[in-house]
Amino acid sequence: MREPIHKTEKYENLKEMLQKTGEKFGEKPAYKFKTQDPEKFTYITHKEFREDINSLGTSLIKIGLKDKRIAVISENRYEWGVAYLAIVTGTGIVVPLDKALPNNEIESLMIRSEVEAIFYSKQYDEVMKEIRQKNTTNVKYFISMDLKNKEDDIYSQKELIEQGKKLIEEGNREFLDAKIDNEDMQIMLFTSGTTAMSKAVMLSHKNICSNLFDIASTIKVDENHTFLSFLPLHHTFESTTGFLYPISKGSTIAFCEGIRHIADNIKEYKVTTMISVPILFEAMYKKVMKTIEKKGKLKTVQTGIKISQFLLKFGIDIRKKLFKEIHDNLGGKVKLFVAGGAALDPETEKGFNELGFNLYQGYGLTETSPVIAAEDDKYRRLGSIGKAFPSLDVKIVDANSEGIGELTVKGPSVMLGYYNNEEATKETIDKEGWLHTGDLAKIDKDGYIFISGRKKYVIVLKNGKNIYPEELETLINKIEGVKESFVYGKPENDGDYKICAKIVYDSELVEEIYGTTNEDELKEKIWQEVKKVNKTMPAYKYIREITITKEDLIKTTTQKIKRFEEIKTVLN
Repeated sequence: MREPIHKTEKYENLKEMLQKTGEKFGEKPAYKFKTQDPEKFTYITHKEFREDINSLGTSLIKIGLKDKRIAVISENRYEWGVAYLAIVTGTGIVVPLDKALPNNEIESLMIRSEVEAIFYSKQYDEVMKEIRQKNTTNVKYFISMDLKNKEDDIYSQKELIEQGKKLIEEGNREFLDAKIDNEDMQIMLFTSGTTAMSKAVMLSHKNICSNLFDIASTIKVDENHTFLSFLPLHHTFESTTGFLYPISKGSTIAFCEGIRHIADNIKEYKVTTMISVPILFEAMYKKVMKTIEKKGKLKTVQTGIKISQFLLKFGIDIRKKLFKEIHDNLGGKVKLFVAGGAALDPETEKGFNELGFNLYQGYGLTETSPVIAAEDDKYRRLGSIGKAFPSLDVKIVDANSEGIGELTVKGPSVMLGYYNNEEATKETIDKEGWLHTGDLAKIDKDGYIFISGRKKYVIVLKNGKNIYPEELETLINKIEGVKESFVYGKPENDGDYKICAKIVYDSELVEEIYGTTNEDELKEKIWQEVKKVNKTMPAYKYIREITITKEDLIKTTTQKIKRFEEIKTVLN
């Protein structure tokens, strides 16, 4: 088991976390917002944030929502965080919903989760109006994040906060003194997938707080860090690591204005820390290197990397000074990038680290609250997801001759189970309490974990060889002008599979790189590059056929490829 490398405080539940850290960091900024003046920002302090949580929670209990299930759906914003914590630290059970779901799926999950109230932003006004009229759910309280006052039975979150403040001033302590059952379900999260396939994960305060402790004891941030919140807050990766973790450390959160604004936002908000998915960091790295090349500075940078890497062997780190221009283009304050949710290209990780940016790879599941393993300053090995967290045990089951088998995990951050789905719970968590992740991996002699791919996506050839699509996609994605790719097995008449790839090209770059935008010509040029990739692998892994497109692959809100949907498009 891995030892913690940083001293950090343990919390039994999120209410205790808010109380203790509020006393410590009360006057520090918790949230940072733009104003009309690009040089000036407005702030909400940790004390003010906690006061809003307490006030809203007090009002929710007053209107009859004690011990009820309450959903939250919106874009990433301050009100989401207030609602989430007001529900979970003394009112009832929080049910975060995916902001990208179509209307019928929002309604379906509201019915399945049996929520009696929902917080939502104005972009959901129409769907909530429809749901109210249809009366298919148990929801009695519709709470708008944007209304200033209650209108036509729609409550105002702002007004509820003001009412709660008055109730507290009058001596109401129902929420403030609420007791938390640390091991009971307080959070219900739906896994990605259609409503029929998605499972409701049951998490407790113990699950989340044990994960917060593990993160804090391996990756150090403090009250001087500013996080850029980009991934959707309903997803447990962002919720735990990009919301609850910075709040627990007295850090500041700024909200990203969209994927096209990431680089600008990092610079404007003077961001130090960002947690996101590999595809985003890979795109950022490609852009950084392309800019260096265009300026004719590639050789200079490559020489600088050699010098700085040599000096690092003697404990001398000059990377930030040597590559100051690159750091300044990202605001000059970046200390930490963390990638999770899919496999990170080792070249991107190595490249960013050589330029003086700490880029760690982490790994987890909704079912484990979520982080299972991550790299840090002490434990890192290129291509690995680091070592398992201090409170967790991991092991490989059913390993093949290469040591690759299913990764299983046991510990306090493992979910309580799937709501109303005992069969699926038993399939996922065995009798000894080991959760089967569904991911194939190997663990080296030093305890570093290397993920190969999802068990259910492996292509098994007639000769018994295994093809891991994610491994081949990483190689294809390195081809110039390629944005992303999807590798799959096309069934052949002899019962075997032909390995194929659907490749998404970058329409803004291909003319500059290949001198054409004609798809037939482009396909031939990219095919020649794929052949070069083939030569780096054993023959059984060769990609035999490609298709190209400029249309993005079908993905979840956390940018994971929806493989089963993509398979339908390529095989039809």
